[in-house]
Amino acid sequence: MKAVVVGGKGLEVRELDRPIPKPSEVLVRVRAAALNRADLMMAAGQRPGAAGGGITVAGSEWAGEVVETGAEVAHVRPGDRVMCTGRGGYAEYAVSDLGRTVAIPDSNMSFETAATLPVSLQTMHDAVVTHGRLTKGQSVLIQGASSGVGLMGLQIAKYMGAGLVIGTSTDAGRRARLAEFGADMALDSRDPSWPDTVAEATGGKGVDLIVDQVSNNVMNQNMKAVRILGRIVNVGRLGGFKGEFDFDLHASKRITYVGVTFRTRSVEEVREIVRRMQADLWDAVTDGTLRQPIDKVFPLDRAADAQAHMRANAHLGKILLKP
Repeated sequence: MKAVVVGGKGLEVRELDRPIPKPSEVLVRVRAAALNRADLMMAAGQRPGAAGGGITVAGSEWAGEVVETGAEVAHVRPGDRVMCTGRGGYAEYAVSDLGRTVAIPDSNMSFETAATLPVSLQTMHDAVVTHGRLTKGQSVLIQGASSGVGLMGLQIAKYMGAGLVIGTSTDAGRRARLAEFGADMALDSRDPSWPDTVAEATGGKGVDLIVDQVSNNVMNQNMKAVRILGRIVNVGRLGGFKGEFDFDLHASKRITYVGVTFRTRSVEEVREIVRRMQADLWDAVTDGTLRQPIDKVFPLDRAADAQAHMRANAHLGKILLKP
């Protein structure tokens, strides 16, 4: 099969053996794969991949047709259309754990559309609902809202009953489109006065919840913008991994600060994340309420160009690869 691997000089297209599913895995013929920021770190050698023999196949999200199932798999069978997360999605075939393989809910949903959904649904339901503890009527701010995951965060917050949804983006054109995905207000996080705008919009209290995909230089501003006893959930570090942290501000507001990642979660933990997400959101996925725009589609052998497009940070929504 054709696959995109992480080589010494970046991404390379190679011919590899088709993966063999373990008893708890599903083998899928990939019809579309979506890019994620974690893929960029993998391509730079900062994150592990999997293909056996020390080879790292890139990609963490895809959709396609089930080819073969392990003995423990009962909820899908060969021929079923599925969306998946895992490792090795930049390929013609990929395997996913049974708990990370979900049937595409609508026969009219394309593989391209399905491939845009699982990572953002799982990540943002976990951040907004599970760790963010959003309740109806509360206010939410999504840092980095014009990314694919960010756009889904806006929609999930609105769908789960948030009273005020705010998104940030450093690009004026993308800020102008955030309202399409549930934002009541769009702010530029480079403007040092944005926490003041949040305070004004919330009657001086601050927002109940911030989901932060930027961190670094916005961390102290986040703490200024969140209310006393508010919550900040960090899901990404697009602006950098380190930055200043005002410990006194954190303590004085008694802020709950939670960092989350999928990298250190067990198989059982990820399966539970998928289960919770489906319980709350699957009706909205099925009827198209929760959606992702597709920014651009590249052929599989142009995966390096697709990642360069993502690094340029000029896209809105998801970038796809087509094997």
